[in-house]
Formats: sequence, structure tokens, C-alpha cells
Amino acid sequence: MMGIRTVVVVYLIALIAIVVGADVLFFRHHFWLRLAGNVGIVLIFIAFYFRYLK
Repeated sequence: MMGIRTVVVVYLIALIAIVVGADVLFFRHHFWLRLAGNVGIVLIFIAFYFRYLK
């Protein structure tokens, strides 16, 4: 069984990959939309973490 550290590391790598992917695909030249999108993605990940992984 995977340890909690491994799960958290994989979770953070997924978060980073999704944020960077969204920046490159959708928000390349829009600073404020990029900022709002990144904040939204991080808030969703935090909510999911506290709901299912904690």
C-alpha cells in the first residue's frame, strides 16, 4: 500500500501539471484570467484534498 507521503507527492504533481497545462492551453496571454484560473484550480484541489484525502 502506498504511504501518505507518496499520495501527497502524486497529488501535488497532478496539481502542478493541471495548472501549467491550463496556463499553456487557455491563458497564455491573459494575466488576470490566468491568475483567477490558477486560484480556482488550487481551491478545487484543496477542497478535494480535505474532503477525500484527510
